[in-house]
Amino acid sequence: MPMLALPAAPVLATVNIIQVFLQCDLVGQVITVSLAVFSLIAWTIMFGKYFELKRLRELNYAFESHLRDQRSVLDLPESYRSRRSIPYADLFADAIESYWRATAIAKERGLVDNRSRLEQSENALQRALARQTLRYEASMIFLASIVTGAPFMGLLGTVWGVMEAFGAVSHQQTASIQTLAPGISAALLTTIAGLLVAIPSLFGYNFILNTTKNLITELENYASSLADRIELESK
Repeated sequence: MPMLALPAAPVLATVNIIQVFLQCDLVGQVITVSLAVFSLIAWTIMFGKYFELKRLRELNYAFESHLRDQRSVLDLPESYRSRRSIPYADLFADAIESYWRATAIAKERGLVDNRSRLEQSENALQRALARQTLRYEASMIFLASIVTGAPFMGLLGTVWGVMEAFGAVSHQQTASIQTLAPGISAALLTTIAGLLVAIPSLFGYNFILNTTKNLITELENYASSLADRIELESK
């Protein structure tokens, strides 16, 4: 019996990214390299911000735990007000210094106004809270810009590349898929690059943003509890 011939296995085409990149025109190559640089910056910001926030949270918890063990926060030594690198300590230093400054001014004028001292302390807490919030949110706007801008840069490169590919074909007498494919694949490279930058950056941005919001809420709760403690001890 004659043997039946089996159909040949399909040949899977492999994409050579380097070759596709070299087929891009100058604009496409510049956009692709720029996106690669933005990707490196985004990953640096995400890892750097994550470890920074983690370290600040640990320092805050340690300072708050140590402060909780003290009988009075108004009479603590100067060393407690010199740790400005810790957000909780920065709020504490501003509040205590403003309280004693208002106390000294009241004594010079012969006044006994406990309410004004507490108001000065609370105002200092609000200013320090705003300052530390800006510290928590530093570099986030740049990461958000990469998340938003990377896909549009990739789309710009693709549109430009497609326009160049069809412009080159228009000068030829015949057009086929073989002549269009290299230009189109080179154009699509920028879209892929833009998505590879934007997608990880988006997940990282959302994670860091959620962590930042939690830390800001913890900072506000700490400021409120510190203000209550100062008010109780000042009576």
